[in-house]
Amino acid sequence: MVMNKKFTVLFDLDGTLVDTAPDLIRAHNHVMKKFGYPSKSIDELKNAVGKGAKAMMAKDNGKWKWFDEKIQSKMTDEFISFYGKNILHESTLLNGVKEFLKWCKNENISMAVCTNKTEYLAIDLLKKIGIYDFFEYVSGYNTFEYCKPDPRHLLKTIEILDGDKKKSIMVGDSETDANAAKAAEIPMILLKYGYTEKRSEEIYHNHLIKDFIGIEKIIAKYL
Repeated sequence: MVMNKKFTVLFDLDGTLVDTAPDLIRAHNHVMKKFGYPSKSIDELKNAVGKGAKAMMAKDNGKWKWFDEKIQSKMTDEFISFYGKNILHESTLLNGVKEFLKWCKNENISMAVCTNKTEYLAIDLLKKIGIYDFFEYVSGYNTFEYCKPDPRHLLKTIEILDGDKKKSIMVGDSETDANAAKAAEIPMILLKYGYTEKRSEEIYHNHLIKDFIGIEKIIAKYL
């Protein structure tokens, strides 16, 4: 007898479950100061946060200015080292996250995190902020040989959960999440004020939310 597959919800992490921008920008400014470059404000950098440490350091007055590869590598190592030690100073859960995760658990929904954050940093953050135990799996940018926007990042995670892409949905805040979901042919719930330079209407989505309050009504339609 074939068991009915559980419904699966995949989540991005930065800007989706947790507003990590303040701590990421803190790490960025630590690196910039150490290497003799000016620091940046949250407004200057928030749109680059979702693209990773290298992109944050290359963002300059709205343009991209890439450093020499050797220096870039040293700066990135310093960033990861500092951020790893200071991962939860000002980062906070988005409004309604914990309540929604509890609801999913009660509804017997499988949950996993698909993030382009380094896997061990993602797990550490989830543990420290108190929501790690809700997830059956956490896949980071280095978990597989591919990561978002490659759809295999999502599809492989669903496969590990013994799920079905036809009974899955992605929750994210940027075009990286949306493009992965679109290519994987999975519905997409987009958070409005994400870590992206694009406007919501420019990003693929089936549903648009500003936080996690009331998101159960959307998920319930798919169950």
